[in-house]
Parts: sequence; C-alpha cells; structure tokens
Amino acid sequence: MRSALKILPIALTLLSAACTAGDGPGQDGQRGIDAASGSEALAALGERYWEWHLEASPRSATSIGDRRYDDRLADITPTGRERRYEAIEAFLSELRAIGRESLAGQDLISYLALEEELQDDLDRRVCRLAEWRVDHRSGPQVSLLNIADIQRVETIENLRLGLADGLVSNRLSVEYAIEQLRMQLEKPDAEWPLAEPAVVRREGWSDKEHEAFGTALLTAIGESVRPAFERLLGFFEEELLPAGRTGDQVGMVGLAGGEECYRILRQSYTTLGLTAEEIHEIGLQENARIRAEMTTLGKPVFGTSDVSEIQRRLRTDPALHFSTAEEVKAKAEEATARAQAAIPQWFGRLPETPIVVQEIPEYEAPFTTIAYYRRPAADGTRPGTYFINTYAPETRPRYDAEVLAYHEGIPGHHLQLAIAQELTEIPEFRKYQGATAFVEGWALYTERLADEMGLYTDDQDRLGVLSFDAWRASRLVVDTGIHAFGWTREQAIEYMLENTLLAENNVENEVLPRSGAGERCREPRSAGDPH
Repeated sequence: MRSALKILPIALTLLSAACTAGDGPGQDGQRGIDAASGSEALAALGERYWEWHLEASPRSATSIGDRRYDDRLADITPTGRERRYEAIEAFLSELRAIGRESLAGQDLISYLALEEELQDDLDRRVCRLAEWRVDHRSGPQVSLLNIADIQRVETIENLRLGLADGLVSNRLSVEYAIEQLRMQLEKPDAEWPLAEPAVVRREGWSDKEHEAFGTALLTAIGESVRPAFERLLGFFEEELLPAGRTGDQVGMVGLAGGEECYRILRQSYTTLGLTAEEIHEIGLQENARIRAEMTTLGKPVFGTSDVSEIQRRLRTDPALHFSTAEEVKAKAEEATARAQAAIPQWFGRLPETPIVVQEIPEYEAPFTTIAYYRRPAADGTRPGTYFINTYAPETRPRYDAEVLAYHEGIPGHHLQLAIAQELTEIPEFRKYQGATAFVEGWALYTERLADEMGLYTDDQDRLGVLSFDAWRASRLVVDTGIHAFGWTREQAIEYMLENTLLAENNVENEVLPRSGAGERCREPRSAGDPH
C-alpha cells in the first residue's frame, strides 16, 4: 500500500513530464490516436504514462534502478498535487478516447490495468491523505532514511492545511513518529543511515573524490536534513499531537468525509464494491472456519483442541521463540534456500534476479511489521530483498518463520514480482504496478502451495499457516471495525489476540491503527507485510 507522506516539493511541471518519451496527454496525443490503430495508440500512451510516472514519482524510479531522477523527490505542495491530478485526468481521457472495443488479449488487459490505475488515483483525491496522515512506517522519518539521495523535508505545511480543516492523524501514530524522530536526532550525523554511502568506497574513485563526496554528504545531513527533522519534530509535538484522534475516533469514522474516503480505499485495495458490513461478516465467517482447523491441528501438536490453550502455549513457550537476531535471520535464509532449491520442479519460468535476506534497519524495526519484500532494481544492481524484523528476537515465533519466508520470498512475492519485471511482452507500467488484491493474493496462495511442495518442516509450521490465515481474516473484522464502526484500538487488539496465533507485540504493531488503511504496495508498488 502506498506511502503516506512524500518529501520535498520540487518544481515539476507534471503535464510536460513525459516529454522525454513523446507527447504528453492532450491534443497532440489525441491526433496520434486518430492516425494509429488502437493497439499502437495504447502502446504509445502506456509508454508516455510510465515516463511521466517515473519523473513525477522519483523515488519509484530510483527503487527500480532508473537513476535519472535521483536528485529529486515528488512535488507534494497543493499546486503540485493539483498538477498531478490534471495530468492523470488527461491520461485517462486519452485512454478512454482510444476505447477498448477493438482490443483483445494482452492489449485489453493493459487497457483495463491502466484505466484502473488512473481512476484509482483520481478517486483517492477526496481523501486528502497528504494533509493529515502521519505514518510511522513510511513517513519521511523512515522513507528519507531509506534512500541515499538527500533533499529537504517539507511536509509540515500540508499537515497544517489538514489540521485547519479538522483533518488529523490518530494520536498514537503521531507518538510513534515523534519517537522515531527523537531516536534519529540523538545520533551524530555520521551515524545516520544517509551517511552510509560516504563510507563505501566507489570503484574508480580517487581518495580526493571520495573525501569530497563524504564531506558534501555530511554537510547536507547537518545543514538540510537534520534541521528539517527538528522542525518536523517540533510541529508534531506542539501542534499535531494535542489534536490527535483517540478512542472511538481513531479510524476514518473520526474524520470529516471519512466514510466516503474509506469506501474508496476499500474499492482500491479489494477491487470489490463490498460494503464495510459485508467485509466484516466475511472476516467473522473465515475466522470461524480457521478456528475449526486450529482445533484439529492442535491435537497432534499439543495434545489439546482448546484454541485458548494452543494460543497460550504458542505465545508463552520460550522454546517456540527465537533467542537471538542471528537465529531469526538464519531461519529466514534457511527457509528461503530450501524454497529456492524446490521451485525448478514446480515452475516453468524462474526469476533471473536472485533474492537475499536482510534485517530491517534499526530505526524502523521497533515500529514496523514482522517482514516485507522489496523488489529488485530492473538494471540488476540490487537483488530482490526479503527484509526480516530481528528486533526483540525473543518475541519472534519459530512456528510462523517458514510461512513468512514463503510469502515474502519464494514462491511468493519474489517469484511474482521479479518475473514480472523481466517480462518483455507487456508495457513497462504493468511490470511494476498492480492491484494489492492481486499481489497479496498470489503470496497468500503460495502459503498453502508451499505445503504441497513439501516445504514445511512439521505441524507447528502448519499452525503458522493457520495463524496467517486468521491474521488476514481478522484484518477484515478489525479494519472495518475501526474505520466504519468506531472500534477503539483496545477492542481491535483484543479481537486479534482472541482469534489469531500472532505474538502480542505483532498484534500491537498491527493495530495502531494506520491512518487510512494504507500499506507499502503503492509507492512504489512493491509488496508490504503479509496482507
């Protein structure tokens, strides 16, 4: 799901952003449609849209290995956002002028995918997320530290606009963001993640060049990024925190226009027009089914069919949890290697790009989920990465380590997303963008497929599969409960503890709640935690 707060307004003229690939949307593009077949026009439009997207969303470009926009970040000022929406509207108008009547096969799929992408972005306009959402998982205090390209952070004015209209994040998310900022600001500049490139020797660089680069990088941190973080911290503490939403108002239900925004977000992430009540009921029914499976599997593992006793044993037995961060990572690597060895017998096409396991950075780990996947760079300079959370290893269960690895890596997100990038017969935008329901649906399917492949060690690991099943079902209940029915955070935590096998710290990180049902899969469209 998509990043909440972008960083640094820059002078982008979004309507002309695609000029490197041809005409942008508008009259010139329309004349091209009249002279070309629907298929050719669609291909040209898709190429121009993707070039515009990369320039308008520079972090997306950097994340896939396109280095043309490494020196900038997206324009999130009100003017910049309006220009973006104008560009999207123009692309959508041109797409619909092409029409889909004459299209078939991959062309029709490309048309529908692009239409969904553009319409989805336009629909989100009503939510005004940039003006109120504070995200401890992908806000600037996290996202900026994840890149080596440094710009000033300017999110405060957007948040002030929302605050003036009564739009504000929930208090707990603001508290977490404050803690993250304080932790970072306590460190000297040279120890910031942004300073790491100054330490790594570049091939072909002289000592003088390396020293000059390091000096410039530390100067940028000290004179630009640190002061921006200090201003952001002051704003969060003095203005945003006192207004933060609490109690039964933490969800979208506590915002003006929240009901309509939540409807749009439900449609976006599920691709279904279901009501909150319908989704809530699906979650309840799924949990009842999964609970029955837990009673059956719990008998051979623990000698009991009592779900409460199964939960107690899984959550409290030290032998069922890791002891060190090294153990957590080693298990992730072992499961990934086992899956890697098995996939040639199960799949006809394998990714050319490798996968590696990496620990979630320390500035992010205490506040985020148990794992996530980051797609590889298209130019081959960075492999696919399975990020595993090794913070507080004694709270990390052994019984869900295997299902987690198969979901995030192989045969889950890595197999799907790395192969997608390597396809040659589809437009560029389809290689990197896709509905959350599709991306996460595949990874969820592979958790059960992994059992057919013989990848799980024993029935304890299969209980981990049921735990993840219950996690997703409980999300349907909890998400609608918080955002549509006025549940408190405490109600949501209690429900998840009663209906899943998840560790308590994971449940608490899960139910903050996030401001606006957002995940990592949107900006860039890469997989987040196990949905």
